[in-house]
Amino acid sequence: MAWKPRAFAKVLLAALPPPPLLTAFVSRGSRPTTRGAGAAAMSAAAAPAQASRKWEGLVDEALEREVLGACLDQAPERRRVREAFKDVQLSIDHCLFKGQYSGIGTKESYERNSRGVEIFSKCWFQENHRMKAIVCLCHGYGDTCTFFLDGVARKIASAGYGVFALDYPGFGLSEGLHGYIPSFDTLVDDVAEHFAKVKGNPEHRGLPSFIFGQSMGGAVALKVHFKQPNEWNGAILVAPMCKIADDVVPPWPVRQVLIFMAKLLPKEKLVPQKDLAELAFKEKKKQEQCSFNVIAYKDKPRLRTALEMLNTTQEIERRLEEVSLPMIILHGEADLVTDPAVSKALYEKAKSQDKKLCLYKGAYHAIMEGEPDDTIFQVLDDIISWLDQHSTKKEGSS
Repeated sequence: MAWKPRAFAKVLLAALPPPPLLTAFVSRGSRPTTRGAGAAAMSAAAAPAQASRKWEGLVDEALEREVLGACLDQAPERRRVREAFKDVQLSIDHCLFKGQYSGIGTKESYERNSRGVEIFSKCWFQENHRMKAIVCLCHGYGDTCTFFLDGVARKIASAGYGVFALDYPGFGLSEGLHGYIPSFDTLVDDVAEHFAKVKGNPEHRGLPSFIFGQSMGGAVALKVHFKQPNEWNGAILVAPMCKIADDVVPPWPVRQVLIFMAKLLPKEKLVPQKDLAELAFKEKKKQEQCSFNVIAYKDKPRLRTALEMLNTTQEIERRLEEVSLPMIILHGEADLVTDPAVSKALYEKAKSQDKKLCLYKGAYHAIMEGEPDDTIFQVLDDIISWLDQHSTKKEGSS
């Protein structure tokens, strides 16, 4: 009988306990729980009902059925769902959506990049004003630039900045299999290519440019910096994903199994350990509002994606001393998703002469979305204050 490597890998994947590397992304510091296929299926079946309860009174039954019944694997369906749901998103009771910022213009675009992948991008700017600087925003794992980050971008744009963001291939409204990162380096190349076009626009000539990354977006921002060490005036890193805790890195034999399975079943989904929103968002109400981010990737992480993230964080950890640009790092001290100790290590090891570390006592991972309103606005004010100082410095020296 011929050996069937894909069937063998599936059996092996089902037999193994959840790989330790997953805890680095979804349950650092919590007690892991191993769930069988039955429990996972029950959880998946319960998800629509939970979302339905959270949407009660805001979403009519027809729209609810349309959204909860959608298969989001490919971009056309994600785009359709977002279009149908976007007015509901803007109506939720969250401080990021309640801010009244007059004169803010936005533009959404789709454009094929050099690899032929159609990329969704969005920008926010003050109308009839010259931008102080360009801020290029990199979102976190599973996310999109069209939900909570839209509110963050509007706040920063209201201070006079042009904010530019894209959804990575496979995330949000960009093309690609949902939640799939076949190569982190290719993702970084796509991001660098897009932002190079933004900075190369004649309307933006001479403006300072800053790269802004949150969580996994922090890893993206640092990798872009390594690729372009002299092309940015600074970096804003919010709870950056730049190291896996030593106690959850898989041992060498387990990692070899993961590498083997990732080659055979790269798109296979792994069993999750814990709800990321539960760990990332301090306030229960804001945690529940994550259900309105209907095009976020909330399923089990795909095997190749998890392995790429592990490899990326290990590379960044080795290269912390190469970080040379001005930067501000902002992190919640009670973060159980990305370790604040790693941000401290980045601050200490980076060779940047101009660097600042802001730690927020008792704050969780989602410091721009999931904390009490006063903490959220303190974080955003700290970011804008830093940008003001560094944009002025650039303009004065040019």
